[in-house]
Amino acid sequence: MFNYSIVSIALISHALAVVSPGPDFVMALKNSLTYSRKTGVYTAIGFGIGIGIHVLYSLLGLALLIKESPMLFNTIKYLGAIYLVYIGIQSLLDKSKSKTINNLIKKTDISSFKALQMGFLTNVLNPKASLFFLSLFTYIMESKPNVPTLTLISVLMMINTAIWFSMVAFFFNIPVIQKKYLQLQSVINKALGVLLILIALLIVIK
Repeated sequence: MFNYSIVSIALISHALAVVSPGPDFVMALKNSLTYSRKTGVYTAIGFGIGIGIHVLYSLLGLALLIKESPMLFNTIKYLGAIYLVYIGIQSLLDKSKSKTINNLIKKTDISSFKALQMGFLTNVLNPKASLFFLSLFTYIMESKPNVPTLTLISVLMMINTAIWFSMVAFFFNIPVIQKKYLQLQSVINKALGVLLILIALLIVIK
């Protein structure tokens, strides 16, 4: 029923792309460090849902349209860059509301929906992700995979993305790492803000 060789190639390629530094990783790092583990996990789920959108339009042939329509592609590119700059500026201007009470870290968190939204928009507005899925699914479709194989690939990509970034959220919420972060919170927030803005600039100029 499943073409496991195609599934393996697709998942390995996607795994390499997911663990590579980019907007998703920076956003996951920022939300996991600044807020709670739950917020980091919901951000990761947002990334996974975003992957589903990329897969959907790739399979429907919309990715090819984006590539061949400079106006549409540039619109998506600039929207993604503007969103990253917005989040980056927020991080630069952020004044930590964290405080330690009886050795317990208390934070002003954001809602689960807000975290989900941030993860989703960061992922779905990333034009490099559009090109990645276009290239990957062009290769996959040449093998003429059946519907169950395509469904399996799509679902596993979404799940793997959510799992990877959930692991990032859990790691950066380890007490020792959190304690170190609290000591350097302002510096780290500003560094992540600058990094998000730089990524946005790279997206625009390339």
